[in-house]
Amino acid sequence: MIAALAGTLVTKTPQSVILDVQGVGYEVFTSLQTYYRLPEQKQSVRLHTYTHVREDALSLYGFLSSDEKTAFLLLISVSGVGPRLGLALLSGLTVTELATAIRTGDAKRLSAVPGIGQKTAARLILELQSKITAIAPEPTDNGSSPASSSTVEDALSALVNLGYQQASAKETLKHIERSRPGEELPVEELLREALRRLSK
Repeated sequence: MIAALAGTLVTKTPQSVILDVQGVGYEVFTSLQTYYRLPEQKQSVRLHTYTHVREDALSLYGFLSSDEKTAFLLLISVSGVGPRLGLALLSGLTVTELATAIRTGDAKRLSAVPGIGQKTAARLILELQSKITAIAPEPTDNGSSPASSSTVEDALSALVNLGYQQASAKETLKHIERSRPGEELPVEELLREALRRLSK
């Protein structure tokens, strides 16, 4: 099992990155929480990884923090929650928000994430309520950087790929722009705000 990878960040998208490790390019699937904190391309990065092996595929899932990997491993230990659904949860909620929702039995908060129904939310709470306290709160990075002209399109694409309806995602992004006139928000901040609004 590949437990960690350190190399040069070749490309990054809200869904995955390609990491060059001594000439070998590894595709690693990541959550939006990790994507927000990735360095620029061609910079060095180290990811905590989980290797998911199936009969027809071998997939890598990567996390910048050990807390996020721990949360991911707890999530996929629950019946009916696979790696993709685990990433969706960690994209829609920070580790701290996830832990709080499970600890307080907030099924509504969990089921607001695309792909998580009421039954799955209830199962997550039942199976993880006694285990989730092992996860330390994850600090939030509120830094910002200049936005490109395609920021809204990138944010919309990421939201659609996460399972949100294009129409509602687009409308949410428009509301954010109207509420902050004159500000050119980076894609990370747009996604963070959109996910917060869509999860209500």
